[in-house]
Amino acid sequence: MNDAELKQLLEKLLALPAETECVEFKEAKHTSHFSEIGKYFSALSNEANLKNKNFGWLIFGIEDESRKIVNTRFRPNRIDLDSLKSEIANKTTTRITFIEIYEVHHHKGRVIMFQILPAPKGIPIAWEGHYYGRDGESLVPLNLQEIEQIRNQGQQSDWSAQICKGATIEDLYPAAIAKARENYKEKSPQKASDIDKWNDITFLNKAKVTIQGKITRTAIILLGRDESEHFISPSVAKITWVLKDEHNIEKDYEHFGPPFLLNVDNLYSRIRNLKYRYLLNDSLFPTEVTKYEPWVMREVLHNCIAHQDYELKGRISVVENPDDLMFSNLGSFIPESVENVIEQDSPPERYRNSFLANAMVNLNMIDTLGGGIKKMFILQRNRHFPMPDYDLKEPDKVKVRIIGKVIDENYTKLLINKTDLSLKTVICLDKVQKKIKLSKDEHKLLKTQKLVEGRYPNLFVTAKIAAITGDKSTYIKHRAFDDQHYKEMIIAFIKQYGSASRKDINDLLLNKLSGALDQKQKFSKIHNLLYEMSKNDKSIINQGSRKRSRWVLIPE
Repeated sequence: MNDAELKQLLEKLLALPAETECVEFKEAKHTSHFSEIGKYFSALSNEANLKNKNFGWLIFGIEDESRKIVNTRFRPNRIDLDSLKSEIANKTTTRITFIEIYEVHHHKGRVIMFQILPAPKGIPIAWEGHYYGRDGESLVPLNLQEIEQIRNQGQQSDWSAQICKGATIEDLYPAAIAKARENYKEKSPQKASDIDKWNDITFLNKAKVTIQGKITRTAIILLGRDESEHFISPSVAKITWVLKDEHNIEKDYEHFGPPFLLNVDNLYSRIRNLKYRYLLNDSLFPTEVTKYEPWVMREVLHNCIAHQDYELKGRISVVENPDDLMFSNLGSFIPESVENVIEQDSPPERYRNSFLANAMVNLNMIDTLGGGIKKMFILQRNRHFPMPDYDLKEPDKVKVRIIGKVIDENYTKLLINKTDLSLKTVICLDKVQKKIKLSKDEHKLLKTQKLVEGRYPNLFVTAKIAAITGDKSTYIKHRAFDDQHYKEMIIAFIKQYGSASRKDINDLLLNKLSGALDQKQKFSKIHNLLYEMSKNDKSIINQGSRKRSRWVLIPE
């Protein structure tokens, strides 16, 4: 929205009745407590769902009772303001966050407008595990009846189970039905003799693809003829494969529609799953594997099909880069975090498309036990390759990247030589090799096992791991010397040249400090050393100014 549209919208919201439950005005003249913002986010999102509103609004810079613009200085830096999106997402259900944060520069003062999506159907939004709502203008816990009202929305309508009016079995592709029979036999071999006796309608009913002989949206997606896609319009059933080169330039592409049961194989055939070779453990003979584990590729793509939010009218995407595959589907990640799925190792409480997911289970496409994601991580670990990367930053999109090469030989050698590491530990180490910031708990896990060193959040493998992997040079580069070593270097410099400026000392030490420190941390380290030498050790003194320092030795 442009500035004029925002000002017009602001005037409209200011004119709303005082008791509205989907808009909250706050002065926030200087700041606002982060936890309070999160609670209001949860409340306004839930209330927008319950009141069937397109959005909720949290507005800073407005006096609540008078509705006067009072100017807010909350996070005046735009970068800091935008970072609030990810900060909020880290503590909400499904990582949902603000759609947008608008700044309105009114002649009476600055106003910030936080635009909030209504809670998705079937999913009340929690802040730090607690659900909030509004009672008039008061912020209150969301009551049990309202929580169940939102949760029941998901049960009231399963998009994938809806009957396609006018569709018949003639709109399904015979070859897809035949393939479905084969897969059903593999899944339920004890029923093989009976399956051969069933006609197509009986089989599809038993496999729970159709309902009492009626063609469902699931049947069209998995088994439909290409021209039958109109039965699910305006929704879309399409998978787009794109091939890109090392410069991110598109080289080839293809679209795949129904029947997905057959076309996933056609898509797989387009992916160049070449041989990958690497030398480890000083061997003269390379380890040879395919870049991508076929089961992992299939699991990710089948999950995209099962969990796509088809009502968002978008496509599933598979982008093939030189060294990785990027899969994406529309719809929030219902289990909220990948770590939860792996640790709980149990079926999710609900599916977005329960009927479709159940049919894919029966046709041997996905695993209903909820172990598919964990198995993907285990297979990548067994191949000594990087873990799958799940990107859940966008509220209505899930991205999964499968890397087809070794990133850090230290990590790979470690997995080969230390087979007793837990999957959770491996996932944390994988983050270290990818330079992804660890949480405090993850850092503690690795630190307790003495697997990492360095100054948080800049971590690297310890000498113990370096010894196992044979890469001691990397460890020596990152390891910090004892502070006394640096102090002796400063003293030796001053003895030789009589004095040293701060620039002299920076030039002396910067490239010798630990590689785990960033530039800012290195300057801070030098400052602390000089302070300690002058105040505690009393070995040097600054005879210059603060800006033009001149450090000399204190006579003994």
